[in-house]
Amino acid sequence: MCGRFVITHPNDAMAQLFGAAPDNDLPEPPDYNVCPTARIVVVRAGPDGRRRLSALRWGFLPSWYDSPSNGPLLINARAETIADKPAFREAVRNRRCLIPTTGFYEWTRDGDVRLPWFIRRRDAAPLVMAGIWQSWAHEAERIETCAIVTCAANETMAQVHHRMPVILGAVDWPLWLGEAGHGAARLMRPAPDDTLEMWRVDPMVNSNRASGSNLIAPMADASD
Repeated sequence: MCGRFVITHPNDAMAQLFGAAPDNDLPEPPDYNVCPTARIVVVRAGPDGRRRLSALRWGFLPSWYDSPSNGPLLINARAETIADKPAFREAVRNRRCLIPTTGFYEWTRDGDVRLPWFIRRRDAAPLVMAGIWQSWAHEAERIETCAIVTCAANETMAQVHHRMPVILGAVDWPLWLGEAGHGAARLMRPAPDDTLEMWRVDPMVNSNRASGSNLIAPMADASD
């Protein structure tokens, strides 16, 4: 799964990279400890067909939830079952988005101790995760929400976890956003083994209140 990540790239740089028009209410990076329910920046197709850079709540809310806390917090959607799950099947057909990040965190264990790792693209380019989104409404409340699509880990990622986000290269963006016709299902696969690199980071990131660029600094005494 993917339970925390990092955003450091400026919004104007992301708008230029994706050829997207930014909305006015975007959260400002950097954020080195993005946690579930945070507002994050995503790329999606706008009603006029132009890409939009929008702020969505990370935590997908199915239409039948009476409140944001009515059911489980859906931050990830499994690629293997996404087309069949009532919560996700309409979104994966019609409401897909790109979730750009700098990288994400995962944890291994040494007994009862959680050991955090930071994972990013080996070329240090923005790591773009596949997402789905939903506009949830109940009475007068409306929230734009999203979830990250995950798949089985590749060989590199399997060193720390059996799941990973679906990672999309630039050539895949038009198909995932629905701009290049049908066939997006074939993109829900593990990234090539040489895509990612990772290193141990300080356990201070175990707290969802931790912040700062030191969260992603390699631990000098950490061994692989």
